[in-house]
Amino acid sequence: MTGTLTPGRIAALLGLLVAGAVTGAAGWLVVDLWFPAGLLLALLAVFGVFLAGRLAIGTGLGVGAGAAGWFLSYVVLSIPRPEGDFLLSSAGIGMYAYLLGGTVAAVMCATVRGPADRTVSAVRPGK
Repeated sequence: MTGTLTPGRIAALLGLLVAGAVTGAAGWLVVDLWFPAGLLLALLAVFGVFLAGRLAIGTGLGVGAGAAGWFLSYVVLSIPRPEGDFLLSSAGIGMYAYLLGGTVAAVMCATVRGPADRTVSAVRPGK
């Protein structure tokens, strides 16, 4: 697919941004709630959003929209509240594992090559 931005693609990218933010916020809250299983569940959900963005848009731009929403949810949830505490705790390794794992998932999905990315040859291999 080419990288032309049509109104449908822009709407899909905005939808992926929102899906990434919602999935990221849910993942950030689940990671500390059920540590080993919550981390795995959150990483699988984020990987699903990134992969869906790659397949829906056809380029790494779809992954970038989902990853931007995912990281935006981290920034919003880590802002200190007026009471002086944080919604996300920085204690424990779960938050850092989710941040690193989500980043690795985004890079993997952005750099994967699908069947549509390969060149088509007119010569068929012999059978």
